[in-house]
Amino acid sequence: MNLVLFGPPAAGKGTQAKRLTAERGYIQLSTGDMLRAARASGSELGQRVAAIMDAGSLVSDAIVIELIEDALAGNKNAPGFIFDGFPRTIAQAEALDALLARHGQAIDVVVRLQVDPEKLIARIAKRFAEEGRADDNPESFRVRLNAYLTQTAPLVAYYEAQGKSRGVDGMSDIESVAAAIAGVLGA
Repeated sequence: MNLVLFGPPAAGKGTQAKRLTAERGYIQLSTGDMLRAARASGSELGQRVAAIMDAGSLVSDAIVIELIEDALAGNKNAPGFIFDGFPRTIAQAEALDALLARHGQAIDVVVRLQVDPEKLIARIAKRFAEEGRADDNPESFRVRLNAYLTQTAPLVAYYEAQGKSRGVDGMSDIESVAAAIAGVLGA
């Protein structure tokens, strides 16, 4: 089972991905984690990633796809993969589909954590006031949320056209969201 966890920042994707890896043995492929691990590895690919990141540039889609391909090859017996943070654009989704097809696989389902953006902003503002986490700064969060809404949200239609998109109420408590996702995945 290969799935994409889809939703804006702070929707709970990371929390639910951790549950799925613990409960089902899926491998979470978080592009940020993968880039940091590649960089730390010292491999040829890791050195390329480090050079790009050190220059302050964005790592290309081709390199991210290469990292995903390495992860697929290194985890052939995994019961499934969770794509977290990728794809973010239609071009990335198409590249991921092509990569998976080369491996005789596909995205089986896209779980959309449906949230109210204004309630997310309020949640982040409260968490920022209580915990002072730098990544929870309401102003920078609005920028990240806007980037998601303009760049990534169009993927909903892409996956709906494939019949793979399933919505889950992401504003519920963690246990309820987990139960809804289990229902989508066929518990």
